[in-house]
Amino acid sequence: MSHEPITSQQASRKDEHLELAMRLHGQDRAGAFDDVSFIHHSLPGVSAEQVDIGTTVLGCRWEVPFYINAMTGGTQTTAAINAGLAEAAAEAGVAIACGSQHVALRDPERADGFRVIRRRAPGAFVLANVGPTVSPQEALQAVEMLEANALQIHLNAAQELVMPEGDRDFTDWSEAIAGIVAAVPVPVVVKEVGFGLSRRTIEALARTGVAAVDVAGAGGTDFIAIENERRPQRDLSYLVGWGQSTALCLLESLSGSEPVSLPVLASGGVRNPLDVVRSLALGACAVGASGHVLRTLVKEGPEALRQELRTWSEHVRTLMTLLGAADVSQLRRTDVLVTGSTAERARLLGVDLTGLAHRSDS
Repeated sequence: MSHEPITSQQASRKDEHLELAMRLHGQDRAGAFDDVSFIHHSLPGVSAEQVDIGTTVLGCRWEVPFYINAMTGGTQTTAAINAGLAEAAAEAGVAIACGSQHVALRDPERADGFRVIRRRAPGAFVLANVGPTVSPQEALQAVEMLEANALQIHLNAAQELVMPEGDRDFTDWSEAIAGIVAAVPVPVVVKEVGFGLSRRTIEALARTGVAAVDVAGAGGTDFIAIENERRPQRDLSYLVGWGQSTALCLLESLSGSEPVSLPVLASGGVRNPLDVVRSLALGACAVGASGHVLRTLVKEGPEALRQELRTWSEHVRTLMTLLGAADVSQLRRTDVLVTGSTAERARLLGVDLTGLAHRSDS
């Protein structure tokens, strides 16, 4: 097969994914975040003006603890999306990750759909994005394309297996990740694409030398649902909902005598500032949003997204004040109740839910 048909097919798939992500919104299952609540204590003991909502990620200070996570790029339509996302990120002081750059690595003429992120957000913390199937040199090219501060490597075995033209061989992914880590001059974050990282996976990734992980759990955009729509018979619908929720991934990362050995970011099904604060309280150092951000931009426009990001910052500060947390680290000492199916699954994974509900006692 010639080079050009491959890249044209990939570009078409980018636009198809975007359309399906928008159309399938509202079909997501009920959020596991709703199984997570806080004990209300009526003497918070802090002032909103004193609350610091900033966080440290990969050795850098982020002024807000949430970011715009990987979505798209590489076509005229998706380039316009990336431009709008980047402008909003720049104004709100929010970090931003681009979508998979594979299409631009194979067809350099499509690189501008990704470079627009750095042009529109010159001072932002930007994450490039590749999968483990690229060569170390291609990963370096992806970083240089965006003058990126960090690199995401996305793990999407579930998506690939449902994708009609997807990969079927995952035997060397760990070795490939280690090779990319050794080749690029920026920190590497490994993320799922919406099916969750188990504790076992996180510990295996730690051995590859990555700097952090993004658990990217189930509950938001479901790429099995998207890819099943693209199958001629749509015959894998029974796999929709596969994986662990973001809340469950975070809870499992807290299980055992010691937390996991890597910094954890969280994304997947994040709908509002309360989900951000829930994730931070369960150990995330920052929280990514994709689907909600995309739909706000596409349906309501760039100014609505900029206002939404400002509102999220204000509301995170409000919630931290209500919880008596002067900074993000203090959220990890709040009392959290986990109920419903998330609690049932967390107990099976050895999570001490009673201890979680009494953290402030100590």
